[in-house]
Amino acid sequence: MSHFIVIGAGQAGQSIVTTLRGQGFEGEIILIGEEPVPPYQRPPLSKAYLLGEMELDRLFLRPESYYADENITLRMGTKVTGIDPVAKTVSLGDEVLSYDKLALTTGSAPRLLPASIGGALGGVYTMRTLADADAIEPEFREGASVLIVGGGYIGLEAAAVAAKKGLKVTLVEMADRILQRVASVETSDYFRALHQAHGVDLREGVGLVRLTGDTRVKAAELTDGTTLDVDFVIVGVGITPGTELAELAGLTLENGIKTDLYGATSNPDIFAAGDCASFPHDGAQMRLESVGNAIDQGAVVAKNMLGQAVTYMPKPWFWSDQYDVKLQIAGLFNGHDRVVIRETEDTHSHWYYKDGQLIAIDAMNDPRGYMVAKRLIESGKTADPDKVADPATDLKELMRG
Repeated sequence: MSHFIVIGAGQAGQSIVTTLRGQGFEGEIILIGEEPVPPYQRPPLSKAYLLGEMELDRLFLRPESYYADENITLRMGTKVTGIDPVAKTVSLGDEVLSYDKLALTTGSAPRLLPASIGGALGGVYTMRTLADADAIEPEFREGASVLIVGGGYIGLEAAAVAAKKGLKVTLVEMADRILQRVASVETSDYFRALHQAHGVDLREGVGLVRLTGDTRVKAAELTDGTTLDVDFVIVGVGITPGTELAELAGLTLENGIKTDLYGATSNPDIFAAGDCASFPHDGAQMRLESVGNAIDQGAVVAKNMLGQAVTYMPKPWFWSDQYDVKLQIAGLFNGHDRVVIRETEDTHSHWYYKDGQLIAIDAMNDPRGYMVAKRLIESGKTADPDKVADPATDLKELMRG
């Protein structure tokens, strides 16, 4: 009987083990995770869960009984200390497990502020895990002052929750604009206006000099020369892929754990998927930090662990909830040379073009526009920009070309 081990109990690991069973694999499956809880959704942590609108049991991807029913061994709260790719073993301290195929879905970790500028003070948080969300939640007291460092989606979502709960919110972004790495100027403008309308003090081109306090943060000195009194701080300055085990195992790293189109690493019996893994795309190794990628890539990896030789063709999608706005993204905006804005009374969307081809969309409260654009992008079709810009154009007409 074959023995498959998956290290990392996030969305990608969950996708692999459920796909393996769905494909009829009857061998042993062990899913190992460092956190003491079964696989769960991360996106709601900085949205509905932090707002108190989602209960804990709704976070879990499957009820715990599922794993017993499917004969999947869960090893939660367990740290993997090493991989021997020659002996094909995984070490859990003194315990050694053998595998026939191994998958690394070790995710990513948030970047931390250096201790030298106050990053180790109490009251300084990141938002990545369930434990992070549970630790932060008591800080969300009406009237409290929070500094959010970083104007990406995590920072903006945390700002929205804090503002809705009546906190005094200051957000600083060192780059020229929020969302600079992931969205167009137009989308940045939209969300800047949204947050300012909700009372967020949003400062772009402003960084953090240091946090001060004895054992707990009390104030923040900023590069614009101001000092803020703060009750707590949330840091959202990006993530780094979880490559430590892969490096110890001697696997090739390139923008994460390097894989081929089948999700295989430089060792043919070890695969990788999710935030930690990079795959070939447009002549380079790309990583996609999204739930959609973790699910889709995990499913492909599972099939290839079974020898099916399925190539991974990414279909990027992402979402963010801020206040009463649901942002839905499809495609990749990189390299766009034109942004077409489509507005109706209730919807707003940005359609990205490159050399006349539709490549991505940012849709704000526009689910129909999002679905139409997503189908066009995934099928390699496009939409007439002039028709997109005309709010009178029926979206069905865009599908007809």
